[in-house]
Amino acid sequence: MINNIIENTEYKDLVSSQIKDTISFLLEQNQEFAITANIDAVKFNPELPSATFEQLSKFSLFILANYTYSTIKLDDDSIYFEAGFGSENFGSTVKVPFFAIFQIVVEESILFVNSVATVDKFNKDAKEKSFNVFKNNPNNKDLLK
Repeated sequence: MINNIIENTEYKDLVSSQIKDTISFLLEQNQEFAITANIDAVKFNPELPSATFEQLSKFSLFILANYTYSTIKLDDDSIYFEAGFGSENFGSTVKVPFFAIFQIVVEESILFVNSVATVDKFNKDAKEKSFNVFKNNPNNKDLLK
C-alpha cells in the first residue's frame, strides 16, 4: 500500500535529500522558483499575526523571487527565506522543512512533487517538537499560563 511507503521515515529522508539537491541546483543556476508547502510544518519568525496566518491555506504557495530569493539559505533539513505577508507586508523569516515541500514550481510548471508532504504525522510532529522546545524553555513559562 502506498501509505507504507510515504509514511516511512527512510523514504521521507530520501525525498528530503532529493528536494534539497533540486533546490541547490536551482540556486546554482540562479533560477527563481516557487514552492508549495504544508503549512503545518512551516515556522515563522516572528510569528505571523493570527489574522494573516488564518488566511494561509494548508498547502500555501511561496514565490521565491526578487528580494525573497536573495535571502534563501539552506541547512541539512530546511530552507529559510524572508518574506512579507498580508496587506501590511508583515516581515518574517520562513523555515520550511524539505519534507514539507509539496511542489517545486519553475516558470508556472511543476518541476517536483512530493507526496510525503501530505503525511500529517510528519508535519504535526514537526509542529509538536517545536512547541515542546518552546514549553521547555524556562523563560517561556509565564507565557503559557
